Amino acid sequence: MDIINHLTRTVTPAVLGDDRNPAKQNLLEQFYAIFAARLADKDTYGRFANENIARDDQGFYDRVWTEGSHRDQISRELASKHNVDTTEARGLIAMAAPLAFHEIKSLAGNTPVPQFLNDNLSSYQHHIPAWAGTVLPAGMVAAAPAGERISDTVSTAPLVREEEKQGSFMKALLPIIGLIILGALAWALLRGCQEDPEPVATPVVVEEQENVGDEQVAVAADVVPASLRIATGADNTLYACRMNVGDAALQTTVMNALTSTFAAGETDKCRADVDDSFAADMPAAAQLPEILQLIRSVPNASMIIKGEEIVVNSPDADILDQLVNDLRAAVPSMTVMAEGPLDLRNEIESSMTAAELALNNLGENPDPRDVARALSLQVINFELDKAFIPEVNKPLLDRAVQIMEEVPDMELMIIGHTDKLASDSYNMELSRERAESVKEYMVSQGADPSKLSTKGLGETDPIADNSTPQGRFRNRRIEFTVYDDSTVTGNEGISVTAGDSGDITMTDDELDPDLNPTDGNNDDLLPDGDDATQGTELDPTN
Repeated sequence: MDIINHLTRTVTPAVLGDDRNPAKQNLLEQFYAIFAARLADKDTYGRFANENIARDDQGFYDRVWTEGSHRDQISRELASKHNVDTTEARGLIAMAAPLAFHEIKSLAGNTPVPQFLNDNLSSYQHHIPAWAGTVLPAGMVAAAPAGERISDTVSTAPLVREEEKQGSFMKALLPIIGLIILGALAWALLRGCQEDPEPVATPVVVEEQENVGDEQVAVAADVVPASLRIATGADNTLYACRMNVGDAALQTTVMNALTSTFAAGETDKCRADVDDSFAADMPAAAQLPEILQLIRSVPNASMIIKGEEIVVNSPDADILDQLVNDLRAAVPSMTVMAEGPLDLRNEIESSMTAAELALNNLGENPDPRDVARALSLQVINFELDKAFIPEVNKPLLDRAVQIMEEVPDMELMIIGHTDKLASDSYNMELSRERAESVKEYMVSQGADPSKLSTKGLGETDPIADNSTPQGRFRNRRIEFTVYDDSTVTGNEGISVTAGDSGDITMTDDELDPDLNPTDGNNDDLLPDGDDATQGTELDPTN
């Protein structure tokens, strides 16, 4: 993870605009390293972890470094090093800080920002100048190699040793002593690594052992925190429910909490993605019953539990504030925050970054499920009532085509979803058209049409509330999944297309019973009141 390179590509152009001054670019590059090292401190980050930092909040820099003398030193040193006016340097830093903050949060994903930055310290530590040690937490500045000047602004006088005055014998002896010491240190380090291989800071990446022949090979695997996303309806029922968990045991724990909170049958809509790419534990698991009771008491509310964070939302600001306070009192060990206003640009950019990182981490011969998850991370922000692929998504879809060529047995289904603002029939058709649009683009780029299928689900499978802009935004989505028979028959009555054959012919029993009230089965879930032409009664009993 090259954090500095990412910030240079994303933040620097936004700060400098058309100004291509190399000195200013280098100044910002060095500031990013100092800034990242500061955010790696939990106490510093904790001061504004729950704030909604605006991208143009130039006062944010002052809140990161509350000491005025430190801010002055940073501006002065960077200006001097890169031959930039001090006042101008301060302005560039103030503009860059909130933008870099958002990008770092996006890179961290589900990992707490301080942990992410400490785990990736080696990627930016060498950019930090020695003088920054006075404005950063201890240990963030790398030690300079022997014989190298620490900084242009630091005197080398203290490095002169009095022993040199004792003559040439000591001068000749010192290198030998140094080699002996280095050898002893190397031996001690090697022995320590053999006896205790556990790193000091546990990274997000864990190692699993895989048998290859008679040998064991360490295999790196990224573990994503387990998560639960739910929303309540206007009558406090369970409106939407999704979970990502690492094993069946955690799934059972979460489901038990849900069934003990909501009425019988409501939890049938819960979907679980159980895969070892997700964590097998959830910090909030033991307190889920209490958490769920609080969210159930609020109509049209949504909640996301992921790692050690709980993010909630409600269309009523006063009720939302009360919910946040109640949750903080109930689970003080968790970070509880209200969801901020919908920042469409940031949501899209963050989703693209997350999808790109996930694709980059797939490795050779990837699991098709991991490919589908990575592609589903992106937001395909169609224009209102349109089904044209935005340009920003095309490179990722191109990557998907390439991956499918490399993994010939991979078959994917593209599923379209909408919010609930239009009629059921309109939303169903729009979702189908958008899924088809994605398929058509991928086929135009070389994808085998027989390996892609589409489905439109309209508003029938929400993952968030439909009462807030944020919830409706999350419900308007394209999802990728691995194609198999269950994806065709698991959602009856949905228009499905596969390969070159076009529309799949489906029998009356396979069609949505809400659209076929007189078929021979009795599997309607709701009366047919969504379409007056189809009657208002359930199917007759066989």
